[in-house]
Amino acid sequence: MKTFYSFTVILGLSFFIFSFNTIENSNFSHKKTSNHTIVFNDRDLANAEKANDFFKRYSDLKKYKSDIMSLYKSRTLGSIWFDEDEINEFGSVLYEKAKKTNDLIVPYQKEIDLLFDSKSESNISKTDADMLLSSLYVMYTKKNNADKKKLAYDVMLKDFLNYSTIEESSATANLDAKVEYDQYYKLQDVLKKYKKLDRSHKWKPIETEVPYKDLRPDAVSNTIAQVRTRLYLLGDLKQDSKSDVYDRELMDAVMKYKVRNGFKPNYILAEEHIKEMNIPLSEKMETLQLNMERCRAIAAQIAASDEYVLVNVPSYEMIYVKNGKIQLTSPVFVGAPLTKTTIFNGEIDRIVFSPYWTVPQSIVQNELRSKIASDPNYLAEKNMEMINGQVRQKPGPDNSLGLVKFMFPNSDDIYMHDTPSKTLFDFEKRTFSHGCINVKMAKELAVAMLQDYPEWTQAKIDKAMEGKTENSFKLTKKVPIYITYFTSLVNENGEIGFFQDVYEKDKEVTSETAIVAQ
Repeated sequence: MKTFYSFTVILGLSFFIFSFNTIENSNFSHKKTSNHTIVFNDRDLANAEKANDFFKRYSDLKKYKSDIMSLYKSRTLGSIWFDEDEINEFGSVLYEKAKKTNDLIVPYQKEIDLLFDSKSESNISKTDADMLLSSLYVMYTKKNNADKKKLAYDVMLKDFLNYSTIEESSATANLDAKVEYDQYYKLQDVLKKYKKLDRSHKWKPIETEVPYKDLRPDAVSNTIAQVRTRLYLLGDLKQDSKSDVYDRELMDAVMKYKVRNGFKPNYILAEEHIKEMNIPLSEKMETLQLNMERCRAIAAQIAASDEYVLVNVPSYEMIYVKNGKIQLTSPVFVGAPLTKTTIFNGEIDRIVFSPYWTVPQSIVQNELRSKIASDPNYLAEKNMEMINGQVRQKPGPDNSLGLVKFMFPNSDDIYMHDTPSKTLFDFEKRTFSHGCINVKMAKELAVAMLQDYPEWTQAKIDKAMEGKTENSFKLTKKVPIYITYFTSLVNENGEIGFFQDVYEKDKEVTSETAIVAQ
């Protein structure tokens, strides 16, 4: 289990000029479509008819039919560009690459754009949507690779994520242009080091006793000697003494390893830490490449932002940047796996002090209705009330939103807010919410964001946060917010940090790639 790793250390100022909307923008990450499944096979006449129907409706794509169908040939894994009802990372990367390709004329561009617009009322089925994106891939490929004759799903994967190639040149093989973000090249440098380490054959699994017992300072164990070698190879130790004693030198190295990888900073070597150290280098390299691709796909508008809030879900942390400098970092907790925090960009336009909490109907139905029915005093005891058929919690120190919330309009109705549950920040894995972002240092963030509003003195903020009366303030200058999903990041000293794939987004991509490679 992992906790946050300070962005101040992870990224350095050079990385804080990026966003992540092209990988999983709210415009598509929760875009729902009809529940069809595409499984195209030459022997499946029903699906052949489905394909023919598609080309009748989208007749301008008929000339690409054979190329489009080649992507689906003998494919029985479902749609290409969707994970369940959400456009996947391949689809988002394709869309952004196509948009940046000069003179690329795309029939039905408006229909494709609608797939990435959360405000649209499009009724395009998932079947049609998947084939529209396949047609976009074919046109993009023909435009950028005029002499490429083979069009197939495995080729498409290699175009977007170079997992199958681990040569030194793979990291730059498909660059359309120079990447503007230093983080990409930092990850690339680490990837080269890991490849060199892999070729050295020095990476050996750490063997432990069964059952495993936590290792603490002054312990003596053969496992200690193996951990020492591992941390030496990773650069956390300057030399490998081969000692099997958990001494001061190793304590410092363990602390360094834990901090950069987001573990709770202590000297205990639990079984989970050994498992993390034993992750094969090949998997680490895949993670690096995936996050390099995320860097390549990020939108550039943050480069023009002199002020913004950035939340990285896997590291459970938020930063507030102003005038190119980090003003504040704070731990956060995010949505549980069943109620994931949406990865997207938005703009904070309001700060609400001592807020009411209008309980979502889903929570009322699934969690509160039975409690209210069994206890007539339940609402009063929870400082709640029923207003126009809706349950809301009154302002106060026990309000689920705490004493301040930060609003940024979005189709999923999530926001960032304070919380009375401060003890939850002590956990390493912090996926507790229904989707909103809970900020430990919410008051400090409000103070920092209101520095340019002289009427908002410290005394006024304190009074507004007494929990008595809701007070909403509309910002005259909206503040961009970027909710990102990076599972590996490099700090300005070249130290790599790997974070938990909390929503298994990395796993989905790498598993799909492995299936295709078989």
